[in-house]
Amino acid sequence: MNAKENSSDDVDLGQLFKLIGNAFSACFTLIANIFKNVFHFFILLLQFIRVHFYKLVLAVFLGVIVGGVIDHNALPRYRSSMIVQPNFNSVQQLYNNIEFYDQLAKQQESKALAEALHISESAAVDVKKVVISSFSDQTQRIKQFSEFIQELDSVSQKQVHYEDYLKNFNDINAKFHKIEIETTSPGIAKKCQKAIVTSIENNEYFKLQKDINDDNIALRDSIIEQQQKEINDLQEFYKRIKVLEAKKPDGTTSINLAENKSDQVSELELLDHEKKLKDEKIKLNNEKANTKNTINIISEFPNKGALINDFFAKKIVLTPILFVSVLFLTLIMISLNKYLAGYN
Repeated sequence: MNAKENSSDDVDLGQLFKLIGNAFSACFTLIANIFKNVFHFFILLLQFIRVHFYKLVLAVFLGVIVGGVIDHNALPRYRSSMIVQPNFNSVQQLYNNIEFYDQLAKQQESKALAEALHISESAAVDVKKVVISSFSDQTQRIKQFSEFIQELDSVSQKQVHYEDYLKNFNDINAKFHKIEIETTSPGIAKKCQKAIVTSIENNEYFKLQKDINDDNIALRDSIIEQQQKEINDLQEFYKRIKVLEAKKPDGTTSINLAENKSDQVSELELLDHEKKLKDEKIKLNNEKANTKNTINIISEFPNKGALINDFFAKKIVLTPILFVSVLFLTLIMISLNKYLAGYN
């Protein structure tokens, strides 16, 4: 009986090893076929280039000539950038305004663009592009996540993770934003700065939000000052009591506040509360400075924009790529048409 069981186990193990071997063999065969097909495709591509080599070279040559002529005749472009910090949830309106300016520039609506940016119509003609993007790094995102967590209750804090916060992070959530203007005249961007900022500041909703924020800061400031005054009065009271006790003649019954533990705790609590009030005052002053304007300008537009000299943005580079791509697709379509015509 044992011999039969051992024989059956050997057969099962043999079949198992055979199945594993077949699986490995199939896997290696699949990988080999993939490499063969990739190599075959690469050879076909080389053959195609070999047959049409002179045509492709001619396309590159023509593209370089055409692109060079376009670059030579094109007006130089200048790029200016400004870093801003929107307050009171005004970032969405800012993005909408910038997109509106960009559409007017692309559609060459110089009159409407001149009215929107408060510049002359001739200057508006020179505006070619207006874009905005978020300006944040890993450190700023971690800091924003920390501020976001502090506003939540203890239960919600445990349910929110940094990875989840990053997945939902977008341009609107960023603290700083970069506005870029491309023009054919170097000094136009500076003239547009005031109009871009005031378009947000003159909004009635954001005006109301700023007024309410200013009132709240003033109220909190007065409360802190009142509390600081009360603490100073209590400290002066403790000092006067100690002076009076020190002047009493020997042998009289007195209570020394310095030796009374409950009073010592009270004085320490006063000092601790005074320190917290000072920290809160510093925090409030920073908030007051950061929310003084609806749009904080971190870095203004320069008086003169920087000349755009991106190599890969030049027509002398893009035009040959376009010509070769069009020629390549055309030749592919011709070859495919011949193949389909002869296909049985």
